[in-house]
Amino acid sequence: MHASSTHAPISIDRLADGLDGRVIGPEDSDYDAMRTVVAGGIDRRPAAIVRVASAADVARVIRVAHETGAELAVRSGGHSGAAHGTTDGGIIIDVRDLRQIDLDVDARTVWAGSGLTAGELTAEVTSHGLVVGFGDTGSVGLGGITTGGGVGYLARRDGLTIDNLIGAEIVTADGEVLEIDAESHPDLFWAIRGGGGNFGVVTRFHYRLNELPAFYGGMLFLPATPDTVAGFMAASAAAPEELTTIANVMTAPPMPFLPEEWVGRIVIMGMIAYAGDAEAGERAVAPFRALAEPLADMVKASPYSEMFPPEDPDSEYHPTAVAVNMHIDHVDREVAATILDHLERSDASLAAAQLRQLGGAMARVPADATAYAHRSSPIMVNLAAFYEGEADRPPKEAWLREFQAAIDQGDPAVYANFLADEGPERVRAAYPGATWDRLGQIKRRYDPTNLFRLNQNIAPAT
Repeated sequence: MHASSTHAPISIDRLADGLDGRVIGPEDSDYDAMRTVVAGGIDRRPAAIVRVASAADVARVIRVAHETGAELAVRSGGHSGAAHGTTDGGIIIDVRDLRQIDLDVDARTVWAGSGLTAGELTAEVTSHGLVVGFGDTGSVGLGGITTGGGVGYLARRDGLTIDNLIGAEIVTADGEVLEIDAESHPDLFWAIRGGGGNFGVVTRFHYRLNELPAFYGGMLFLPATPDTVAGFMAASAAAPEELTTIANVMTAPPMPFLPEEWVGRIVIMGMIAYAGDAEAGERAVAPFRALAEPLADMVKASPYSEMFPPEDPDSEYHPTAVAVNMHIDHVDREVAATILDHLERSDASLAAAQLRQLGGAMARVPADATAYAHRSSPIMVNLAAFYEGEADRPPKEAWLREFQAAIDQGDPAVYANFLADEGPERVRAAYPGATWDRLGQIKRRYDPTNLFRLNQNIAPAT
């Protein structure tokens, strides 16, 4: 349950006074649309949604939250698996109007508003042959993907999103607007690189850009067998660092380019991203194509931005799913067979095991250099299943727990950006040992009352 922690009434007029942005309340016609998040099954009713227009607006809302005792949610793209971007009875700071882009092509840097999506910024910078890697979904907001780490299509070549972050503008819990980097407030800059929204509201990010004059990638569908799944992961580990893959071992949905007889069967939907030209890309992808006759092969020379297909902003698609994130060391034929066995035994309309081969540039960053500490974990896994109605959720969760236990290889690591509302132990697993201790100390300094608690929460050190 997410009950309101409001101590005093929240006045829309009081919030709007002196604000450059807009305050949306329950009486406004777009209130229902504005309170909706990506995940299905979430129906929270904030007292107010503030579409901030500046860092000063954010500071003002923070002051009102302090005065009223209101629960404060911060939303960028609304993709939080734990629905942290919304609240019952509290205030949402919605940063989606912070959309300024200041691109310096010669210096290969960009200042970007935290309300932009990964797809929007990617389209802007790739038109200049430059790139910063985010995740694998274009509609995620920069605020969440960046502060959580940023594991995506270019991680093996360029590192995580946070490995290319060189500064930020942030509003802290006392309403102070700070510009931070490795020289100015270095502890806070360290913490926001992986520590999520625990330390303030980031309004702008300063990224270093990498050159990307050519790109070769897309979707490769293969039949899923123990040999092809294990072979896909072996090829991913052996590939040049310019190549990053995601193997979605999953129930094939109806797709116009898939043979009809494969719909509902288990396939590998391989996402292939090669940072380079078509000739080198074809050589890098050849081992994957050799695993089996592809069911569909859409890997080609294209703009990198095409890895983020356009999404309908008015989409009513809000899936209900259970999911768990974990890390493992290897996927051999035996592990692959276990994965396929569990997927085949699921009665979900869509069940999936997503396998991401890590390593490369992201693994060469020292574990204590940022708040993302899982640099040495070789493979990230997301297990998921759709459920239909609340009565269907417990059996899907039981299947998920059994699946997780069956492939557990003893690595406790978890990626904060893929955590749902799973309790404090799982948050601790995202920030092991000394990382947790340091984050707690920084939290105590910058947010001693835990105002920013609707997140994968790190409590102030006592």
